[in-house]
Amino acid sequence: METRIFGTSEEDIEQAAEIIKNGGLVAFPTETVYGLGADALNPEAVGKVYAAKGRPSDNPMIVHISSKDDLTKLTCGITDDMKLLMDAFWPGPLTMVVPARAIVPRVTTGGLDTVAVRMPSDPVAAALIEKSGVPIAAPSANLSGRPSPTSARHVMDDLDGRIDAIIEGDNCKVGIESTVVDMTGEIPSILRPGIITKSQLSKALGKNVEIDPALTQKPEMVKTGGLLETSSDFRPKSPGMKYKHYAPKAEMIIYRGERQKVAAAMAEEKLRRAEQGQKVEIIMYDDNDPEKAARDFFANLRACDKAGADVILATALKEDGVGFSVMNRMFKSAGYNIVDV
Repeated sequence: METRIFGTSEEDIEQAAEIIKNGGLVAFPTETVYGLGADALNPEAVGKVYAAKGRPSDNPMIVHISSKDDLTKLTCGITDDMKLLMDAFWPGPLTMVVPARAIVPRVTTGGLDTVAVRMPSDPVAAALIEKSGVPIAAPSANLSGRPSPTSARHVMDDLDGRIDAIIEGDNCKVGIESTVVDMTGEIPSILRPGIITKSQLSKALGKNVEIDPALTQKPEMVKTGGLLETSSDFRPKSPGMKYKHYAPKAEMIIYRGERQKVAAAMAEEKLRRAEQGQKVEIIMYDDNDPEKAARDFFANLRACDKAGADVILATALKEDGVGFSVMNRMFKSAGYNIVDV
């Protein structure tokens, strides 16, 4: 398959929308990461996404819409809490898990009776969805398990020749995937942290929002069919909950603790690895700027792979607010390979 490269002109977006309408796959920029889009209501098209990515079929997809009114086509019984979050954060990097109407194929929901929905703020994404005339299922536009793509180049590296087209837009401004909130229970629960934090959600709703316990504990991982996954047999309600995600090719170690001790331990490990002939790359972030860490993290992992790193040594951020969200990705990237100093 030859992958076409489109720009962001109205004509290019219209051509990309025609591919979506006809059951094809188009990668496109959003404010979070690049998505791999297909008609969410076309089971065959969604099946192509799983195939192109090598994605497990029980890993649910996020459905992207261009208008708040479109949510009524995908779910019934929109609650006051849903309306509050839509008013506060849509369009933007927030996904809500809601009861799915029968019109949503189970291949899109990962076999669940719920569907994850968001309304992206990126103008290219919004235009593509609107011109397609259908909700677009779009997981990250990368090979399953690899670091998420934040530029068109990252998408080309992973999916060139595997999908119909790529819209080459700007690099993503947020850099990590959207916050996912389960709205099906009595108390909203964060299934995947993102740039929109627990405190922001709680403030918008006027009540406390819970964090799924799976986000605060190290899972026991087992290998099934070549994929690392949690040993439990639960059905994930959100992408990123069950399988190993975001992994670079290199071994990755996270150092956590007081900054001076971390720096000393990393320097010692770098020297030891270099003496063994290994190429070492360092990733360090500032606790005072977790938004920059979020924006750069996946790009940094891919740059380390491009540089031929054998091992990546990374410093941990404080696990609060956006730092908590970045560390969620970092832990998964390293397979929870953590050194406390």
